[in-house]
Amino acid sequence: MSPTLCFIGGGNMARSLIGGLIARGKDPAQLMVADPVESQLQSLRQQFGVRASSSNQEIVTAADVVILAVKPQEMRNVIVALVPYLTHRPLIISVAAGIRASDIQRWAGGLPVVRCMPNRPALQGCGMTGLFATADVTVDRRRIAAEILGAVGATLWLEQESQMDAVTAISGSGPAYFFLLIEMLEEAGAALGLPAEVSHRLAVETAYGAGCMAREATESAATLRQQVTSKGGTTAAALHVLEDSNVRAIFATAVAAAAQRSAKLADEFGG
Repeated sequence: MSPTLCFIGGGNMARSLIGGLIARGKDPAQLMVADPVESQLQSLRQQFGVRASSSNQEIVTAADVVILAVKPQEMRNVIVALVPYLTHRPLIISVAAGIRASDIQRWAGGLPVVRCMPNRPALQGCGMTGLFATADVTVDRRRIAAEILGAVGATLWLEQESQMDAVTAISGSGPAYFFLLIEMLEEAGAALGLPAEVSHRLAVETAYGAGCMAREATESAATLRQQVTSKGGTTAAALHVLEDSNVRAIFATAVAAAAQRSAKLADEFGG
């Protein structure tokens, strides 16, 4: 039997998941959303035909899975208020950044928890989500969690929650790194005399094409780079400047800073 899902928070991520699930055949009657903003609820009802309420407590009692899609700083208060209504022991799925599964489980009275780190492209249905489950999450419930997050892109299970900080730094923050690269290519193109719209199109389509190649290739990214770099050619000239500027070390330091910040936020929010 297909599980009934309840979303606490009806923002962009919840909306994307709902849309993805319905597109994959999920019955809207098995989807419920709680949000304090009435206009948000009305929009969800009209667009998806789901049950929507301003009361978290009203809808969680009928849910097999409760998906927490609220701001990290609101998470503890939201969960604590729900505990008396979770005696049927649903699976808890969190898509909030920076909140450890162990803290969610502690606040929720020991319920099974799957912590997820989706990224912004999930809003377009092409996201990447890292998942971690507490030890009491069954195989069937792991499958359910993967199917829910799989509605908006690829999923990957982590064996250790400590790896989530690195996932946050790579795929959670990662889209911004690629946007920065596109931005820099646009600026470089303009500096070389290209019209802004031409420079933008070249940068965006090249990023898209490179991503498609990397996604479909059996070779490593390093091999792909070598294949498009002719000795003494234009690409080699550009890469030589980047390597001489120590771009690898700069990037490694930047990603490490993101991971460290993720761990620090988890400490702050989990207090």
